[in-house]
Formats: sequence, C-alpha cells, structure tokens
Amino acid sequence: MNLLEMLFSSMNNQNSVNSMSQKTGLSASQVSKLLILALPILLRALTKNAASRDGAKSLSDALGQHTSTDNMALQLQNADEEDGTKILGHILGGNLGNVVGALSQQTGVQQNQVQSLLGLIAPALLSGLSAATNHAQQQNSYDMSGLLSMFGGQPQQQQGGLLSQLFGAPQQQQQTGGLLSQLLGGGQVQQQQSGGFLSQLFGAKPQQQVQQIDGTALLQALLSLMK
Repeated sequence: MNLLEMLFSSMNNQNSVNSMSQKTGLSASQVSKLLILALPILLRALTKNAASRDGAKSLSDALGQHTSTDNMALQLQNADEEDGTKILGHILGGNLGNVVGALSQQTGVQQNQVQSLLGLIAPALLSGLSAATNHAQQQNSYDMSGLLSMFGGQPQQQQGGLLSQLFGAPQQQQQTGGLLSQLLGGGQVQQQQSGGFLSQLFGAKPQQQVQQIDGTALLQALLSLMK
C-alpha cells in the first residue's frame, strides 16, 4: 500500500467521512468524490515543492509541527480550518483558487464547501505524511500498510486500490470522465475545456506521473534530506 492509498483509506472510512460531512454540510458521497480528486493533486503539489532542497527543508519543518498520531476521524473532527487554509496556501501558492474552482466544476460542489473540506484535510495530510516519512525511514520501506491501524484506515482491496480507480478500465473511464486523465489534463476534450490547467500546474513526464501521484517520490525527497 502506497502513501496515497493509506491517506485515502484513513480519510474515507465512515467515521472520518462523518466528521467531514458534519463540518462541511456535504454528503458522504460528495466527501469521497472530493477526496479521490483532491488527494492526488495535493500530493503532486507537495512533490513539486519538495523537488528542491530548500522546498524539502521547508516541508520537513512544517511536518515537525504536525505530528498528531490520533486517528484520522478525530484529527478531522478537531481540525483547525484556519491552519488548514494557511497550509493550503503553502502547498498550492497562488493556484489555490484555481484548484478550488477546478474541483468545484468537476464535482458540482460549491467552492466554499470545497475550500472548507480542503482546509480540514490539510493538517491531517501533513500529520499522515510526517508519520509516513518516519515509518519509511525506520522500516526502509515505502509500504504504508503498517500505518493503517494507527490512523483508523481500512484496506481497499475490494475497490482494487485507489490508483486503479483513478486510471480506471475503459468502461469506467467513460462513466467517470477519466478522473486521472482530467486531473493531469491529458485528454483532448479536457484540454479544450479547461486549458489542461492541472497538467500545466503539476505537469510531469508520463513515466513520472504514477510515482508523483502515489507519494513515493515525495517520501524519497524527504528521506534524502535526512541522509
């Protein structure tokens, strides 16, 4: 299990989703759909920020301030949305509004609710990344399965894994609009509709895309800083 799947499993369990639904007014299905779309975007933005040594150092310092080991449902219930908004500003910079707008257009959720949800998950995302980095350093492994119990996640075996859902089978891509293709701005139709905004923002060579999405490249950047 990679970092993305660990974070999604822990944030998408019933208790975590209930916490986010109560605080944002979104339905459980809306929360899950936003998580599927938002988490890869945030991980790729973090990976891009950590590509330089100064960026990795800045992120490492931020992780040192977000080290909660409470389960995700409790972290989300107690999340400081103001802190989350500041974190989003650091992660996405001036692109925050564009990302919120793109997610709103993709899901049909109002922009203020999208931003509210992102503000809730941002501190928990850093706490999860902090724990994952420590785990990878201690275990010399990028398999995050061992962190699931701590954060209250559940294996997603029946769903075939989050990356499988994002890439999707041909039939699924037709039904969902090809979530990953849209995230990366890879489809011709999507490029015409939005100018391939997310592709321009987080563009990577095809062989780099999966690694940047699943969080492995991000962990590698942070661990290289510790050597």
